Amino acid sequence: MTPVPRPAAELSADEARRIALRAQGFLGAPDRRAGVRGVLRHLGAVQLDTISVLARSHELIPYARLGAVGRRTVEDAYWTEGHSFEYWSHAACILPVEEWPHFAFRRRAYRARPHWNHDLPDGTYDTVVKQLRAEGPLTSTELGGAKNGGEWWDWSASKVAVERALMYGEVVCTERRSWKRVYDLAERAIPDDLLHDELDDTECVRRLVRLAGEALGVGTRADIADYHRLKGEQFDAVVADSGLVPVTVEGWSKPAWADPQALASEPRGRHRTTLLSPFDSLIWERARTERIFGFTHRLEAYVPKPKRVYGYFAMPLLSGGKLLGRVDPAREGSTLVARQVSLHGSKSVAPMAQALREAAEWVGCDSVRIERVDRPELTADLVRAVS
Repeated sequence: MTPVPRPAAELSADEARRIALRAQGFLGAPDRRAGVRGVLRHLGAVQLDTISVLARSHELIPYARLGAVGRRTVEDAYWTEGHSFEYWSHAACILPVEEWPHFAFRRRAYRARPHWNHDLPDGTYDTVVKQLRAEGPLTSTELGGAKNGGEWWDWSASKVAVERALMYGEVVCTERRSWKRVYDLAERAIPDDLLHDELDDTECVRRLVRLAGEALGVGTRADIADYHRLKGEQFDAVVADSGLVPVTVEGWSKPAWADPQALASEPRGRHRTTLLSPFDSLIWERARTERIFGFTHRLEAYVPKPKRVYGYFAMPLLSGGKLLGRVDPAREGSTLVARQVSLHGSKSVAPMAQALREAAEWVGCDSVRIERVDRPELTADLVRAVS
């Protein structure tokens, strides 16, 4: 690890928390004119996931920052007019189209060391590319079927081929249709001025480190590198030239870096009260969430049901710039069901009720039912508050 220069600033834990909240769009007036596309450009990456409880995670991200923006509006903002593409960043993410050149290093790495090293039937890759060229954007089903008893997740040869083309950058995912990826040729989907791999690996990583630092406001080496799944060594090689400045943060045991713009003014404004997707970039890294908020959170969707503590898709409650509890939601017809609610004392009741009512209205539910509260003495108060 490279030596850390003298810190440009010494931040209290509270200052670091508020800087992170503002950088992630939860402190201060939301930019409603820029809307969903503004959120995407500001964050630089919105993670996708198959789980849908209230809504899918990529819908929950703008909702948490902007409020009850229409769900069709969210999808259209992402997937129309060529504003974004899907690629491997923190995970499978929607990315602003301007970031296409920054991932040249990852495309080159996939071409040099194919992610799937098993053989494809002769001509399959070329056939898929030719079909896309001739017919336009297609799903894997339209390309010949997604599943055919193949050895990788039961994928067919055409599905493997188009996913390989996606990783290489010859093909782009331009939208999700009924959760299926829609593939098109990069030469059609990416604007000419962005369709290049001219940036060398170092410059790609330098830009991504800078953008991650701006999106986080302040973070450790691990926080910033993890934003786009970079290696610590890659971060070390470019951080001195990234434009981020070293800082110390009260209570943080490791060195940190900050966006100089984040240090230029004190974070002020209105705090959002909302439920957060576990895949929200404010909290997607557990160690950072514990360090900033003193809040331990774990997605339990893949934990056996008897071993779950907080529920299948527990969503943390953000209010007043703090994480004050969580709820495991479900939907039954027009009712939002709070299957399990965890509250950090009586001061959490009103914000939880507000967040539940707003979420219910957003997804078209007209009532909220509370099933279980970890503090039974607060159940009646919460039931009254959501009514």
